[in-house]
Amino acid sequence: MDQSLSDSGWRGSQEGWLEAAYDVLLESGIDSVKILPLAKKLNLSRTSFYWFFKDREELLAGLVARWRDKNTGSIVKQSEAYAETLAEAMLNVFDCWLDSRLFDSKFEFAVRSWALQSDEILREVQEADRARMDALAIMFKRFGHSEISADVRARTTYLVQIGYISMQSNESIALRMKRIPEYIAIYTGEVPQQRELDRFFARHGYKPG
Repeated sequence: MDQSLSDSGWRGSQEGWLEAAYDVLLESGIDSVKILPLAKKLNLSRTSFYWFFKDREELLAGLVARWRDKNTGSIVKQSEAYAETLAEAMLNVFDCWLDSRLFDSKFEFAVRSWALQSDEILREVQEADRARMDALAIMFKRFGHSEISADVRARTTYLVQIGYISMQSNESIALRMKRIPEYIAIYTGEVPQQRELDRFFARHGYKPG
């Protein structure tokens, strides 16, 4: 085994290469995600890359899988989470927009930018969009909405957030939290109860006022 692998700790691992590729993708775009610059970034030999990946395409596939599992997976999971009301269910989904451990907005922007250069990645993004909106529509139907109502509300909820990401909108946390009750009311047709908002604010470490 290449000695640099044993000497370099976490960097000499598949996850280390993926993390470096992720950082470069966010900083400089997909064209900069190349093996030799990544090796230099990690202070590893170029050949050590091939212990973990067959080629650059396999590394890129790993990035796509990471994006899909985190961003799409979290929206689906949050839409399925237990809630007593539709407003509370929507607040569960809104956790994604405020917690980068659930949904990585910068990663989302980078992958969507990548899709402008690749038909294959565009298909991945389109499939993710369908899966996410389908999950939201199922959530609405769970609370009694018709097929068409659930579809339109799901699309409205999701496409507004993707617009935020695409525009790289930057709001203060106070302004964002102030707007959330109105968004919930518009998307769901229900005014969130104060206790639902209090729980939501608490789990994001926000104190109104």
